[in-house]
Amino acid sequence: MDNVRMLSTLGLMGAMRSLSSTFEANSGIHVDADFAPTLALLKRLRDGEAADLVILTREGLDEMIGEGRVVAASAADLARSFVGIAVRAGQAHPDIANEAALRQTLLAARSVAYSRLGASGVYFAQLIVRMGIAAEVNAKATIVEQGFTAERLVTGEAELAVQQISELKQVGGIEVVGPIPRALQTPAVFSAGRMANAKHADAADRLLRHLTSPEVAPVLRQSGLEP
Repeated sequence: MDNVRMLSTLGLMGAMRSLSSTFEANSGIHVDADFAPTLALLKRLRDGEAADLVILTREGLDEMIGEGRVVAASAADLARSFVGIAVRAGQAHPDIANEAALRQTLLAARSVAYSRLGASGVYFAQLIVRMGIAAEVNAKATIVEQGFTAERLVTGEAELAVQQISELKQVGGIEVVGPIPRALQTPAVFSAGRMANAKHADAADRLLRHLTSPEVAPVLRQSGLEP
């Protein structure tokens, strides 16, 4: 069986489990996938880690194209992702309908878990500065180096978890309250591209074609992404 090595941002982990198995069944090509936050993947790629295909934030992919590591013509936007808030299953859902409600909810929470390296964590850190509540929220925040912030709800370390909705949905025993108000968000765009030094370029191109085909849209939606 042929192999294709893929490095992907965590936001697509849920969708890729299902999409990879469909692709493997149809193509006979095995997808060897590794998932991490975009910033961590950029460092690994710059340190020389080999891959055939990468899925990063659009900004991350553009950096890789600029450095000649990803073939510009292969770049494709796959999905948009919104940042959401989750609580432990069974907990009351707080009001996050607008900026004023969100501010109250964040100030009232015992602890808010957010990530340090992920796109959602960078965005959230800037958002609380913009809302003027960074000192209060950070004083009781649970900062997750990398991985899923919603795991901190299950352990009881945090009362609210902030991350891309597609990442929150990876964790059992939690409930997604909803997205942070759209007016406060710039959605992350996740994009794929083939590495310039791909060892399995043909397999990478086939996987790319699969990921950009119309039939993957329902799987992306189900995992909390917008195609």
